[in-house]
Amino acid sequence: MDFSQRVVIRTHELSWDKSPAKGVWRKRLAREDAERGHESSIVKYDAGASFSHHPHPLGEEILVLSGVFSDETGDYPTGSYIRNPEGFSHAPFSEQGCELLVKLHQFQASDSQLVRIDTKTAPWLPGQGQLQVMPLHQHLTESSALVYWPAGCKFQPHRHFGGEEVYVISGEFIDEHGRYPAGTWLRSPHLSQHNPYVEQDTVIWVKTGHL
Repeated sequence: MDFSQRVVIRTHELSWDKSPAKGVWRKRLAREDAERGHESSIVKYDAGASFSHHPHPLGEEILVLSGVFSDETGDYPTGSYIRNPEGFSHAPFSEQGCELLVKLHQFQASDSQLVRIDTKTAPWLPGQGQLQVMPLHQHLTESSALVYWPAGCKFQPHRHFGGEEVYVISGEFIDEHGRYPAGTWLRSPHLSQHNPYVEQDTVIWVKTGHL
């Protein structure tokens, strides 16, 4: 929870912890309190697992990494991006099982947008250089997107105003500090700097301007 520190977690190396719901497991990345407040985690639903009906103070942000996640509003397969704002409540479940990147209690107070995006069908837009970008959400200084890096792509050195958070979905993300294979979560503080590149096709989820 110290946002002034750079954090790198290779989530595949973590063990699963039980959650309050049977058949729902977590790998905690950042957590303010035992069962409330700011949290970022990888969540796994066993086939047939469900959570009781509950609200989401200060919102919930989800990226479906595998399987199909469901609630009263629909079924969300691999690649679905979901934002549930303050005031939203649901009883989520998964019939076949799923894994999710989940962020709780982190919306800005003025952000009330409900978002549902299928990243498997949404268009890629030209980014800087060879990069392709799929915008997911923008509110004030905060921005979330998927970024596709083709093999051999290098990006210029840059600073992260408001910090940067990255989850490597596929491939391997690299900078002068290390190599980050799929499943790695990185959080870099305000005004941190790096010079990233890739050697193979790589897709990352990235959030900036929120720290």
